[in-house]
Amino acid sequence: MGIEAVLQQEGFVTTKLQKVVNWTRRSSLWPMPFATACCGIELMATAASRYDLARFGAEVMRFSPRQSDLLIVAGRVAVKMMPVLQRIYEQMTEPKWVISMGACASTGGVFDTYAVVQGVDQFIPVDVYVPGCPPRPEQLIEGVMAIQRIVDEDGIPPASGKRVPLDLVVEPTYQPRPQPVDVTIGQS
Repeated sequence: MGIEAVLQQEGFVTTKLQKVVNWTRRSSLWPMPFATACCGIELMATAASRYDLARFGAEVMRFSPRQSDLLIVAGRVAVKMMPVLQRIYEQMTEPKWVISMGACASTGGVFDTYAVVQGVDQFIPVDVYVPGCPPRPEQLIEGVMAIQRIVDEDGIPPASGKRVPLDLVVEPTYQPRPQPVDVTIGQS
């Protein structure tokens, strides 16, 4: 029995307003991409037809922070870019969430230099970490689904004081296939 049959018989539906608000917010995340390197290519692939991020209601990439509620930091962040990233985060509407995508955004990756930020979580609160160098599109989709689960459970983040990051880490859910041909080096 679907909802259409119930509406024809009863004429109304009852639910909690908070559940409806959480459902609409979860189903219409508007990401703001902050892609600076190879993770940006994987972010673009996630929005393409093969992986179709639109299935999760997050296909509307906004390039204005005032129209976004999900910040995806993909790739390395230079020290000179950090004030720009902080300004973008501050301009986003509440409630807002942050995904740190890739090893460079999460820990600085292989760029252990003075010019690269060693983890954006030192400057903005990160809710979900998506590991990898670069992470696969499936992992980013799992990160978006983790944000959706957060929205379903928690609803609106607390308005009082500084927001506490959730610090979730997405574990890979796939096994890489072995190479089709054995590779030998230095043997003739």
